[in-house]
Amino acid sequence: MIQQKKQYRKIEDFLNSSLQSHTVLHIHLDENQISDESVLGLGSALRKCTNLINLELYLSGNQISTIGLYGLGSGLGNCTNLSNFLILLNGNKIGDEEAICFGLFLVNCTSLSSLTLEFMDNQISQKGVSGISSALGNIINLSNLKLEFSYNLIGTNGASDLGFNLAKCTNLTNLTLNLCQNYIGDEGVLGLGSGLGKCANLSNLILDISTNQIGEIGASGFGTALVNCTNISNMVLYIYSNNIGDVGVSGLGFGLGKCTNLSNLILNISGNNISYKGAVDLSSALAKCTNLKNLEIDLYFNKISSFEKFKLKTKYLKPKRLVAYKHL
Repeated sequence: MIQQKKQYRKIEDFLNSSLQSHTVLHIHLDENQISDESVLGLGSALRKCTNLINLELYLSGNQISTIGLYGLGSGLGNCTNLSNFLILLNGNKIGDEEAICFGLFLVNCTSLSSLTLEFMDNQISQKGVSGISSALGNIINLSNLKLEFSYNLIGTNGASDLGFNLAKCTNLTNLTLNLCQNYIGDEGVLGLGSGLGKCANLSNLILDISTNQIGEIGASGFGTALVNCTNISNMVLYIYSNNIGDVGVSGLGFGLGKCTNLSNLILNISGNNISYKGAVDLSSALAKCTNLKNLEIDLYFNKISSFEKFKLKTKYLKPKRLVAYKHL
């Protein structure tokens, strides 16, 4: 049976629709200055959509408060048949109270296999990210997950809590996680890495931990955690604008070298105080990735001269297994 997708750009049109008939639903209300009253109405209507399987909610750029998010979450908690769920709440001044509230209702969506949550540019700290991520462990069928928390205030403990909760998602195969500019530091990335290392079924990982005050200890420890991610075949890692140095990039390379199934790698380590020696150590480690076919590496704004970059290209191409190579 073909599932008919319904799209709405006005909340009134959705409220007046045949709610129980929806199975695939997209609601676009970005930059609409919608009130809490409207969001409460949206949540109340979603509560009646008991046959929903796929739901996408675009609510970025509004000013949704605790009351509105509570009503929305209450409605979502009744959609127990949801398999695929995407919600964009970027730029909404959402804080910990709202995030915790949302996590409480997410616990009821136990049938989810694919989940996208975007909370970019809000005011979420440790308590908020812990409240949301703690719900994930109850969603046992979750295999595809995207979490967007860039430009918040998660901090060291928040990143560690997130890693702890992600470790419970044992069926995850695809993970996209953006924690750019969240002050997580070395301890935070160590906790995060520890959790990711327990996601043994991960095959595709996109991770952005750039601009997070990460040093050599954090990068080396994260590399050690990657040793356990032996099933990853595709990885995108943004760790630019930190201070991992030669020791950190060598430790990171050690972990990547143990990812023997790695086929495609994009690695941005620009602006990290790395010298030619650290870059050479990385190339030696990546040479151990015998299945690596596509490599893109960004080393801009480090302590590497133009001539040294030329020599590095030769070293990275030495294994002669790469089908595509891009060195920035």
